[in-house]
Amino acid sequence: MTETPAPAPAEPALAEPASGGAQAVARALSLLSLVGRGGGEGLALGQLAAASGLTRPTVRRLLLALAAARMVEQDRRTRRYHLGPEAYLLGTFAAERHGILHHARESMLRLARETGDALLLTVPQGDHTLCLERIEGDFPIRTHALMRGDRKPAGVGAGALAILAALPAPEADALLRQTAPQAEALAPGLAPALAEDLAHARAAGHALNPGRVVPGSWGLGVAILWPDGRPAGALSIAAIENRMGEARRAELAVLLHREAQLVATRLAALETQPKRNIA
Repeated sequence: MTETPAPAPAEPALAEPASGGAQAVARALSLLSLVGRGGGEGLALGQLAAASGLTRPTVRRLLLALAAARMVEQDRRTRRYHLGPEAYLLGTFAAERHGILHHARESMLRLARETGDALLLTVPQGDHTLCLERIEGDFPIRTHALMRGDRKPAGVGAGALAILAALPAPEADALLRQTAPQAEALAPGLAPALAEDLAHARAAGHALNPGRVVPGSWGLGVAILWPDGRPAGALSIAAIENRMGEARRAELAVLLHREAQLVATRLAALETQPKRNIA
């Protein structure tokens, strides 16, 4: 089951730089970021205005400038905005140096072959997490609780929970409190259950989602760490409940730890440590 896209990504109102030129650049870049987070559905002008805190005429003017630079484009049928070809090109240039997906894809493919289950790559995005990629294994019965591009509140899902468990406890606990209303909206009683799951994940070294949101859809996740110990993201395996027995979970955790360490080693080998929360 794929999560229904929110009307617009939740972002803080744009800051007001002192310089007029710097202000315009900051606003345009923030709009570009919002468009990128709109996913495959894209975002309408009104959604971008509401999410950015800017007026519709200002948003339209900035979008026209971004479109002229081919950084965004508007779908002629839906009138919604999407990232443009120049944004894609720049993303490919940055991927080898900074993209965690570039460094994790080989591990995901290997795990999908070895386990037959679905492999997910999740990254932190403030008080939410984003599923960057999903690679299917060959087992015919699949769970679709989390798909590429889905955003979830912190701790919801095995990968998100593994990221939370890798954070300092006060920071992780604060994120859980902050997103508790959103978690409860997904499933009644989910917020206190996540607090228990977080404690177990810290003790075990890997996170388990025992079908908290979608019954029968289980997940196992391990964090990928930067050299300083902060979570860059997480690898997780999603499968139906009867493929997640205790003995097999132990085997899968070993495989996930192996590949998460390989990805962490690739990230550490970069000449300059990349910024966190990158996609």
